[in-house]
Amino acid sequence: MGARLVRRGALLATTAYGLVTLASGVLPIVTAWLLKVVLDAVGSGAAWGTVLGAGAGLAVAGLGTALLPQLGAYLTGEIGRNVALVADDELYRSVGRQVGLARLEDPVFLDRLRLAQDAAAMPVQLVEAAFGLVRGVLLVGGFVGSLALLSPALTGLVLLAAVPVFLAELALARRRARVQWQVGPWERTEIVYRGLLQDVQAAKEIRLFGLEDFLRGRMLRERRRANQALRRVDRRELLIQGGLGVLAAVVGGAGLLWAVRAAYAGELTVGDVSIVIAALAGVQTGLNALVRAVASGHEQLLLFDHFAVIATGPVDLPLAVDPAPVRPLRRGIELRDVWFRYSDELPWVLRGVDLFLPAGQAVGLVGLNGAGKSTIVKLLCRFYDPSRGAILWDGVDLRDLDVAELRRRIGAVFQDYMAYDLSAAENIGVGNLAASDDRDRLVRAARKAGVHPVVEALPYGYDTLLTRIFFGESDQGDLQTGVRLSGGQWQRIALARAYLREEHDLMILDEPSSGLDPDAEYEVHNALRAHRSGRTSVLVSHRLGSIRDADRIVVLADGRVAEQGTHTELLAAGGAYAELFRRQADGYQLDPVPEEAL
Repeated sequence: MGARLVRRGALLATTAYGLVTLASGVLPIVTAWLLKVVLDAVGSGAAWGTVLGAGAGLAVAGLGTALLPQLGAYLTGEIGRNVALVADDELYRSVGRQVGLARLEDPVFLDRLRLAQDAAAMPVQLVEAAFGLVRGVLLVGGFVGSLALLSPALTGLVLLAAVPVFLAELALARRRARVQWQVGPWERTEIVYRGLLQDVQAAKEIRLFGLEDFLRGRMLRERRRANQALRRVDRRELLIQGGLGVLAAVVGGAGLLWAVRAAYAGELTVGDVSIVIAALAGVQTGLNALVRAVASGHEQLLLFDHFAVIATGPVDLPLAVDPAPVRPLRRGIELRDVWFRYSDELPWVLRGVDLFLPAGQAVGLVGLNGAGKSTIVKLLCRFYDPSRGAILWDGVDLRDLDVAELRRRIGAVFQDYMAYDLSAAENIGVGNLAASDDRDRLVRAARKAGVHPVVEALPYGYDTLLTRIFFGESDQGDLQTGVRLSGGQWQRIALARAYLREEHDLMILDEPSSGLDPDAEYEVHNALRAHRSGRTSVLVSHRLGSIRDADRIVVLADGRVAEQGTHTELLAAGGAYAELFRRQADGYQLDPVPEEAL
């Protein structure tokens, strides 16, 4: 996969880098032999032309030695930029291919995704490792051949000393890859605490409750755990590589002493000594480069496996090979004996729910926290599939429908709506990208949501950025660079997104007025009531007064349907709904006026 990413992103630059690598592997050998020729020619009194030619060759080789690293650095940067672009595109295309939410709620997947993000640049490192291997082979081959001409025994000793270096580097590479996986949960936890310390919404409670030291302590604790694991690897690497460096120095020193003795005895010329010195240094440099290239490539491949697993892994929910068309809802949506839990280790959230949502009617979902209301919403949007049972759209299982087409037929306002760092128009337009360039439709949706006057009054109207995140310190006093909205104003922006999906068949409203004052809540619910008239709607709210006009109200308890009916029917039944409604209504009753006050 790494080779395919390189081929897609930077084939030309990689080819050029390969040629640079070949040249940089050959130049040291050429330089060493040219130096030998110069020294021997000067020592023997050879013709000036011979000395001049070899000297000119040395000058050209020196120029190449000076320029090639700079060119190589430029090419690796170019490869890195282009390949990272392709890799990021492929990685997040794969993440976006996931149908539901299970992967993003799985800590193991999030750790792998973090490593995969880091691994997006690894194809470049693999290219460097591969060409480093080629360069190492050229250096070692050329200098070993040169050294073998002078001393086969010394050549064997140098090669033998490379064996423990090779084995140790491979072991270190495997350990580094394991530690990267080990520290993932600690680094992720550290990021959570760091994010809290930077979050403006969290800052209110953090300041009020004095949580700064507590959260910073937690953040540093996780950092220290990760640092300890990394430090242990670094110390082992220091000891091993230090020992290997001593071994290399001993072998090189022995070779140098042999060359000096041989030259003193007249067995080698001055040029031969220069070849021995260059060969000893070159062989060790080449072997180190070769070993490090193999070890680095091995480590990068181990880590790049995380990228490959995500990029080539299956989607989290099965997709129909030949999906049925999603036709406009005519009869209704049925939940048939639906059981669900988020994993096999967790308890059941839904326990055999049988429920019918008639087309064109509004159904309210009521229940205590944990009763399963939000889970039903997630199942209707097919963020998850039932563990048992089925959900049918006019009799067709949702699993047999095209999931993208299904979601285009659903409009929703979630309780945990998003506040995007985009303009006001874009924040509304994301509700229906097909209509995002139609300003009239955006304004119409904003009017329905009651947020048009707010947006129109912004410095740039609908083109005003609803964030301050993109600007520096000098921009902070200039409201024209971006503004922040209140929670209630953001709630209306989220409502406008839902209104922009005028063609939807199913409207899901999950606490759509939780951030609004009583007047705004009354206004919004009147608008929603008119908007959902004749539409299939699911209303989720803890405020029973906001769903009392639903065509049917369903009470969930312990993952089951406890009771259902109209508001009047449920009050008459005197069950769980009547008790919940009575408790909420008590809070709005006026206390009797004391007689002495009359």
